[in-house]
Amino acid sequence: MSEDATDQAGTDGRAPTPAEVQYSISGGLAAWLGQHKLSIAASSYQSGLLYLIGRNAGGGINVHQTALAKPMGLATVGETGFLLSADFQILRFENTLRPGQAVNDQFDACYVPRVVHVTGRLDAHDVGLGPDDLPIFVNTRFNCLARPSARHSFEPVWRPPFVSSIVDEDRCHLNGLAMEGTRPRYVTAVSRSDTIDGWRDRRADGGIVVDVETGEIVCEGLSMPHSPRLHQGRLWVLNSGTGELGYVDLTSDGKGRFEPVAFCPGFVRGLSFWGDFAIVGLSKPRYKRFEGLALDQRLTEADSEPWCGIHIIDLKTGACAHWFRIDGPVAELYDVTILPNAICPMAVSPVSAEAAGLITHADMTAALDQVTTAPPEG
Repeated sequence: MSEDATDQAGTDGRAPTPAEVQYSISGGLAAWLGQHKLSIAASSYQSGLLYLIGRNAGGGINVHQTALAKPMGLATVGETGFLLSADFQILRFENTLRPGQAVNDQFDACYVPRVVHVTGRLDAHDVGLGPDDLPIFVNTRFNCLARPSARHSFEPVWRPPFVSSIVDEDRCHLNGLAMEGTRPRYVTAVSRSDTIDGWRDRRADGGIVVDVETGEIVCEGLSMPHSPRLHQGRLWVLNSGTGELGYVDLTSDGKGRFEPVAFCPGFVRGLSFWGDFAIVGLSKPRYKRFEGLALDQRLTEADSEPWCGIHIIDLKTGACAHWFRIDGPVAELYDVTILPNAICPMAVSPVSAEAAGLITHADMTAALDQVTTAPPEG
C-alpha cells in the first residue's frame, strides 16, 4: 500500500503542474526516516537537482530541491556534512545549524557549500574524503583516482594497471569508489579497456571490481557495475545492467564472485547503508547506452516497468522495505547518501542569494527564523 507524496513534498514555492515531477512513497517511509532519525540525499545530473528527502512538521515527506550543475557523486562526511561532485567542481557541504535552530521555522539542517574545489570538467563520478581532509574522486575522463590540487585541475593518486597512462580518454569508464576509512579501497569500471571509448563494447559483461591496494581484479563478468561500498565486513556493489544489489564473495586467493541479494526494477546506481538496510538508487534505462542489457529481459520477465527513485532493501530478507518513486521528466539518479540526525534538511546552491546572505558563526545561539536573501547594502 502506498500514499501519494505530492501534496506533502516541498515545491519551493511553486505550484505543481501536470508536466512537473510527481513523487509517490511507500506508506511506511516517513515513519522509517523518523525511527532512524535520518534523511536521504539523492543526485540527478539529468535534472540538475540535488534532492534532500526528509519529513515535514506533519510527519509526511518533504523533498527539498537544490539546483546544481550536473550533481553526481555523494558521500556523507561525519555527522554534519557531505561531499558532492558536480560538473567542474568538488564541493563540501556542512550543516550550519546547531540543535534547536531552524531556517524558516521548518528546516532543522541547512547544508551550505563551505569548500569548493574548481577542477574543470573531468566527468567526476564517485567521491570520498581522503587524508588531510581532501576529497578523493573518480576522474572518469582521465581513467584515474584523483584529488584536488592547489595549482592544477587535479592530482592523480592511482590508476588501474591495465590503463597505460594518464590520458584524456575515457577508456574503461572508471566510475565507482569504495572507501575504507580515508583510504580508497575498491573501484568499479565498465571494462578493462585501454583504448578510447573501448568500454562501450563491453557493457553487457565486461564490468570489473579492482582492489586499489593490489591492482588486482577481484570480480569480473559484471554488467556496468557501479557504487562499490564496504559495509558490515562485505564488499557490496550494484550490478547495474542486471538491476541487482549484491556483494562480492571473496575467496582466499582474492578472486571473487558476485552474489545477488535483491533485484530492483531499474538501472541501479547509487548506494548507501544504514544498519541492516541498503538505500539503492534506480534509474529508467532510456538511453542508447543501456540497450541490450540483461535488465531489459529481467523487467520483461517480471512484467514490470523501470523505475526512477529509491528502494530501501532489508538486507536480512532481500525485500524492498520502503520506497520513494519519481515520475515525470526526471528519469535518472546517480547517487544516494544518508544524512544522519537531519529531520527536514535543505541545501543551498553556491551561486544563490541564500549562500550570500546566510551568515552563521560558532557562537550563534538564536534560532534562524529565515534566510536572508541578500547581503546588507552599503
